[in-house]
Amino acid sequence: MPGPLDGIRVVDFSAIISGPLAAMLLADQGADVVKVEAPKRPDLLRKESFYRGGLSALFINVNRGKRAIALDLRDPRGLEVAHALCRRADVVIENYRPGVAERLGIGPETLHEMNPALLYCRLSGYGQTGPSAKKRAYDPVIQGTTGYVATQKNPEVPIPDLVRNTVVDKATSYTAAQAITAALFARERARGRGDDAKGQVIEVSLLDAGLAYFWPDGMIKHTLQGDDIVPGPALYERYRLTETKDGHIVMWAGGDNEWHAVFRALDHPEWIEDERFATGRARQKHGEVLGKLLYDAFRSFTSAELVARMERFEVPGGPVLPLDEIGDDAQIRHNESIYETEHPSAGRMQQARSAARFSETPTEPGAIAPLVGEHTDAVLDELGYDAAAIDALRAEGVVR
Repeated sequence: MPGPLDGIRVVDFSAIISGPLAAMLLADQGADVVKVEAPKRPDLLRKESFYRGGLSALFINVNRGKRAIALDLRDPRGLEVAHALCRRADVVIENYRPGVAERLGIGPETLHEMNPALLYCRLSGYGQTGPSAKKRAYDPVIQGTTGYVATQKNPEVPIPDLVRNTVVDKATSYTAAQAITAALFARERARGRGDDAKGQVIEVSLLDAGLAYFWPDGMIKHTLQGDDIVPGPALYERYRLTETKDGHIVMWAGGDNEWHAVFRALDHPEWIEDERFATGRARQKHGEVLGKLLYDAFRSFTSAELVARMERFEVPGGPVLPLDEIGDDAQIRHNESIYETEHPSAGRMQQARSAARFSETPTEPGAIAPLVGEHTDAVLDELGYDAAAIDALRAEGVVR
């Protein structure tokens, strides 16, 4: 059964992570996404490390479910093909630096003249204007600007560090995908009222998306302004691993009932009745004493023993799984969160399913990410190019 975005056509001019992942999220939900790349300089992620048979692991993970056309936009004939794609599209996504799309002839003004109902999503590092607009932007750089690095430190070893995945790029992707579907909804609602279905430009920057994603918990010390604020530890100051006899686990307790469960799991039910530890206010007041007792108690069990005891006493927590053991988790297996597939040249691989599950418009994992220009002929055929015309474009390097 087709997904909720079945029938929506997307042209993806973007590269690397932020734009391609946003487009893949739409493809996962049923949209027909055509990825456009330059014949001689395709997406740089294709040759990233962990590479085999024309595909890299990172490229695979952000380009599932798309069709690919290799198209030279600097050639007028290639630009003509791009314009033909955009005339029939619902959505265009690009993440060039400001001004590049206009120079290539695929800026929003040009495309809206051809297709007034088009939703044009442009992603950038810092925004389309402003003092940093022309700067190159990368995930770790934006992490430093928007607070991630400042809070990413263990209180016991207070040295700031990066979040060791592209958290800002991915936040930007999800922000863009949500904004696109909101704009699609607004356009369809206008049509339902009998109004003209006007397109619009959606702008998302890594800077804004990264900051907005970080803000809810990362900036709780800087949200309320003034001096009459009840203080306390920030959430990020409470995040830490729990050391065991042979490693670490994650344990998280909130209310009194959960803390009492922790005490039982550690074989110290007497702490429940101890007035120093019975309530949250008392635990905060005697936090140093409780911290020492907890440290010694956790260190008296192995990680496996503690995980079993936490499950028995319903303590929120679990193991710190090595990456190669994540797929063995019983709930992940039950959810079928990871699936395996095979590619003719890249071979056997596994991927994570789309996290959203739809009861009435269920989706299936899309095709493996395409090779460079894998669907060029099929896309050109849909646009009305005959075999001779396609052969001529290929022979002259306009398409690949």
